Amino acid sequence: MRRELFDVPEGIIYLDGNSLGAPPKHVAERVQEVVKHQWGTRLIRSWSEGWWEAPQRIGDRIGRLIGAAPGQVVVGDSTSVNVYKALMGAVKGTERTEIVCDESTFPTDGYIAQSVASLTGLKIRAAHPSSLDLSEDTAVVLLNQVDYRTGALHDMKALTEQAHAVGAQVVWDLCHSAGVLPIELDALGVDFAVGCTYKFLNGGPGSPAFIYVPKHRQATFENPLSGWNGHREPFGMKPSYEPDPGIMRARVGTPDILSMLALDASLDVWDDVDLAELRQRGLALTALFREHVEKLTSLEVITPERRGNQISVRCPDAKAVMDELIARGVIGDHRPPDILRFGFAPLYVTDEDAVRAAEVLADITR
Repeated sequence: MRRELFDVPEGIIYLDGNSLGAPPKHVAERVQEVVKHQWGTRLIRSWSEGWWEAPQRIGDRIGRLIGAAPGQVVVGDSTSVNVYKALMGAVKGTERTEIVCDESTFPTDGYIAQSVASLTGLKIRAAHPSSLDLSEDTAVVLLNQVDYRTGALHDMKALTEQAHAVGAQVVWDLCHSAGVLPIELDALGVDFAVGCTYKFLNGGPGSPAFIYVPKHRQATFENPLSGWNGHREPFGMKPSYEPDPGIMRARVGTPDILSMLALDASLDVWDDVDLAELRQRGLALTALFREHVEKLTSLEVITPERRGNQISVRCPDAKAVMDELIARGVIGDHRPPDILRFGFAPLYVTDEDAVRAAEVLADITR
């Protein structure tokens, strides 16, 4: 527990860390320093005093949390843009004919997959992770490690092996699992991974996303967005594009420094976190909440035992119920038509929060 490091308003039970994490207290001061000193005093000189390398340096900090050795993660752009890069990189030059997309995926992943299919002439097929039905026609599989609606946790090892068994590549979306549990991208031989940083990593609204490209794929990874930041010599101003030989080739344009350095500051709270202990804490919190919801209400918990740090509850009038929960100081969210979502960030959510949230939910729905 590191609740004392976070700004959580008095009297608020914050269970929406799966949409926007709470801010660490020191971030505001750090951003002020960036604006007043790095930008305000050092001006353009700050690019050569740390700004330029920030996407790779911060990428390595995230890499530690997702099982990636240094030099394989870069921060920048949005999750949508990084999904596009990864999918286009995976299907470049393929003679295979289909992209398989998790049918319960977060919508933007599906939209981007449809766009890639349209641009490349491949077919797109939706399938549930439990029944992918892959074949030698499959070029790439796009999967979410944690289902954003139900909180179900999918088996990264088994599904990656299933894709590789037919010669397909796999792109993992880690938006709802980064900062939740130990992830072993290198050890499992994952081809590509992407994720946002504003949920459990607490990077702030719209903080830049990340993309993982393992070292053995970097030389052949063709970023479809050949912006100047990914160039071998970005300041050479050459008319032709030559990609950087390493992870920098996954960069596109000028990074959003203010947001990126706010994320960098937020990651300080993760420096000494044991992810295995964090995982056990998350499981305990969600189990406690589930127990009390099932004891105090007649609502159906739709989250399976194998889960992320989220409990989803089926509830008629979900929007109205969530509005009332928020009015009473319990902040979660809902997804149409009838799902209440509660995201438990173990760094700042307490057992008392879990129990009290269930009690307020019971009082509203009784």
